[in-house]
Amino acid sequence: MLDPNMRIIGKQVYLRPITDSKEDTDRIICWRNSDSVRPYFIYQKPFTMEGHKIWLEKEIFSGKGFQFIVCRIEDGKPIGCAYLRDYDSHSRKAEYGFFIGDVSERGKGIGTEMLKLTMEFAFQELKIHKLFGRAFANNPASVHSFLRNGFEQEAYLKDEEFINGEYRDVVFLAKINPDELEK
Repeated sequence: MLDPNMRIIGKQVYLRPITDSKEDTDRIICWRNSDSVRPYFIYQKPFTMEGHKIWLEKEIFSGKGFQFIVCRIEDGKPIGCAYLRDYDSHSRKAEYGFFIGDVSERGKGIGTEMLKLTMEFAFQELKIHKLFGRAFANNPASVHSFLRNGFEQEAYLKDEEFINGEYRDVVFLAKINPDELEK
C-alpha cells in the first residue's frame, strides 16, 4: 500500500493515493456514474459504494493495482482519477486507466499530464516493463493522450465490446519502459 502522503507532482496537477475515505468514495461514485465519464468505460453498470469498496480491497489495497486522485496544484481540488490495474510483477506490466471527472478541466492537456505522471511512477518506482491501455476508437481524446506520451497502437479490435445495444471498436496501445530500451 502506498504512503497516503505521497505526491507525484506535475505542472498543472498532482497525484495522491486514493483513500477509503467517504470523500474519495463519494467523489469516485459520482464521477463514474456521470454521463460525461461512464460512456467511456467498458464497465457500464452503475457504480456503487459496495462495488467501489470491493475494488479497493481486492485490487488497490491488495497491491494488484494503484489508484490516484488527481488534484489541481493551484488549490488541491480533486478533478479526476488515474490508476494502474492488473499489475503483474512477474511479467512487469500493468494496464493504465484514467478519467477527468470535472468536465471544466477537459481540453487543457491534463489527461496527457496525468498519464505522464503515472508513467513516471510505473516505470521508475514499480520498474514496469510494459504499460498498456485501452480506449474506445470513438474517443479520440483518450487515444491522442496515449499517442502524445509515446504509446504505440498495438491492435484495433473491431466490434470488441457490446455496450448499450451496439458493438464498439477498441484500440489497444502500449509503451515499453524507455530506460530498458536504452540498455
